[in-house]
Amino acid sequence: MATLFDPLRAGDLTLANRIVMAPLTRNRSPNAVPGDLSVTYYGQRATAGLIVTEATAISHQGQGYADVPGLYGADQLAGWKRVTDAVHKGGGKIVVQLWHVGRISHNSLQPGGGKPVAPSAIRAKSKTFLVKPDGSGEFVDTSEPRALDAAEIPGIVDDFRRAAKAAIEVAGFDGVEIHGANGYLVDQFLRSGTNHRTDDYGGSIENRARLLFEVVDAVTGAVGAGRTGIRLSPVTPANDASDADPQPLFNHVAAGLGSRGLAYVHIVEGATGGARDFSQGDRPFDYEDLKASYRKAGGTGAWLVNNGYDKELAEKAVGDGYADLVAFGKLFIANPDLVSRLKRNAELNAPDKATFYGGDARGYTDYPTAA
Repeated sequence: MATLFDPLRAGDLTLANRIVMAPLTRNRSPNAVPGDLSVTYYGQRATAGLIVTEATAISHQGQGYADVPGLYGADQLAGWKRVTDAVHKGGGKIVVQLWHVGRISHNSLQPGGGKPVAPSAIRAKSKTFLVKPDGSGEFVDTSEPRALDAAEIPGIVDDFRRAAKAAIEVAGFDGVEIHGANGYLVDQFLRSGTNHRTDDYGGSIENRARLLFEVVDAVTGAVGAGRTGIRLSPVTPANDASDADPQPLFNHVAAGLGSRGLAYVHIVEGATGGARDFSQGDRPFDYEDLKASYRKAGGTGAWLVNNGYDKELAEKAVGDGYADLVAFGKLFIANPDLVSRLKRNAELNAPDKATFYGGDARGYTDYPTAA
C-alpha cells in the first residue's frame, strides 16, 4: 500500500514523495519579477515532492492581479531561474503554473488600459487585487471584459507555447502546469455560465473544450507531454464560474487528456478553498467517474488531488489508490518543512491570513521550522 512518503514517477518527473505544494498566489513580485523573497520562500519548501508555483502570467494580457509574476519578459525569467536554482539545490522539483486570467482582471493591469478578454462579454461578479499609490493593497471589482475575436485565439495559444518553452529552456523549471481551473480563461471557455459563443469555441461540449485541447497540444509540442500537467476544477464557483451540467463536460475533457500522455492531472475537488462536497448542476459530482474516464481513455499520468486535505485524508486517498499525489496549500504557507512535520506527526504552525496577499517577509518567509 502506497504512502505519502513513497517516491513516484509522474511522466518525466521523478518525485521524492507524494506531497505537493499547491499553487498559491502571494502578490510579492513587483513588476511581475520574482525577487529575493521568492527565492527564499520556494527554496525553504524544496522538500515537497513537487512544488507547483503560484499562477504565473503567460503574457501582459494574461495578467490579472498586482505583483504576481510573469513569464513573458527577460527579467521575469531571470528571477524564476534564481528560484528554480534554489529549489534544485535543496533537492526539489518545481513546475510553473501557466496562467491567463481572461476576464478576471482590471483595466489598469491590461496593455494600454484596455478591457480584459473573455470568451463572452460577461462581467464577473468577482474581485481582483491592486496596489494603491501608498503601497498598500486592496481588492476591487473586476473590469468589464470584451469577447475575444476568433482570430485572436491562435495568438493566445501561442503565448502558452512560448511561455512553456521559456519556462523550461530559460528559467530552468522541471515542467509546467496549464491553469485550466478556478474561473480563469481556459475554464471560462469550458463553462456554460461564462461561454455564450456561437462559433467553433462555443455551444457544444466539444466546442467549449476546444481551446483547452489546443493549449495542451501546443504546450506538449513545445516541452513534451511528460513535463506537462493540467489543473481542473469541475465545480468550483471561484471567480463566478458555473456550468449547468459539469459531469459530461469534464468527463469529455478527462477522456481527451487520457490520450495525450500528460505527467499528471490536478483536480480541485469541490469549491476552491471551501467545501469539498460543493457541487453544481442537479447532482453531486462524481470524481471517481472523472478519473475512470481518464484511465479508460489511456491516461497514465499521476492523479493529483487538492482542496482541504489533511494528513489523515491524504493518507487514505493515497493508500486506497484513489490518488497518486496530494496537494497542500495553506499548510505549506505556514510550514516550510511540512513534509518532515507530517512524517513525524509534529505540531503544525497556523497560517496568518492577514499576510496571505502582498507585503514583505512577514507571513511569507519567517515561519519557523520544527525543532
